[in-house]
Amino acid sequence: MFSIYVTGTDTGIGKTLTSCTLLHALRGHGLRVAGMKPVASGCSAIDGAWKNEDALALQAAGMPGLAYADINPFALEHPLAPELAARDAGVAIELLPILAAHARLASQVEALVVEGVGGWAAPLSAGLMQVDVVRMLRLPVVLVVGLRLGCLNHALLSARAIVEDGVHLAGWIGSQVDPAMERVDDNITMLRARLPAPCWGVLPYAPNAAPSVLAQYLRIPMAA
Repeated sequence: MFSIYVTGTDTGIGKTLTSCTLLHALRGHGLRVAGMKPVASGCSAIDGAWKNEDALALQAAGMPGLAYADINPFALEHPLAPELAARDAGVAIELLPILAAHARLASQVEALVVEGVGGWAAPLSAGLMQVDVVRMLRLPVVLVVGLRLGCLNHALLSARAIVEDGVHLAGWIGSQVDPAMERVDDNITMLRARLPAPCWGVLPYAPNAAPSVLAQYLRIPMAA
């Protein structure tokens, strides 16, 4: 099964849009797909349960009929760092429920995109880092680079941390989050030359575009 972990150079740089776009690109290969966001803070009460906007977007981009509780096993009310949001909710974020939810989704699909929180080093709880999830699931990582001033530094530091953590950086995707950024093409060229992984594509600044439309900008090596 094709499965990847999506992280980013920061929060608010388009990880969810990129993850949904990846799902649509994988659907273009004729695959049954699912998105997963193991931990999400900032949820609303919907049908008697806490649900997160990003996780709902992943659910909509995947095949129908998948349980929300598997897509987002830890849904936390307050829009805070997960450790703080979990503390407020009296919830312990643990690895085993995440692994079990991933296994249930994996049994139903052929491709699975797992979206992390914030940047790579953002903790999930006091005793759980994102790298712990990635190692246990043996997932390659795709880095979403928010294209704005400072992106070179953020991208290179993130890539170094991923590699030093001993997991496979399979690729990176540019996300144009700042329409006023100067010399975008030059920055992309420098990122291509310096990041130790291939570029899977660059998503343009298009705040109202559907992920199904943006999928044309990605090229996914299926052996990642």
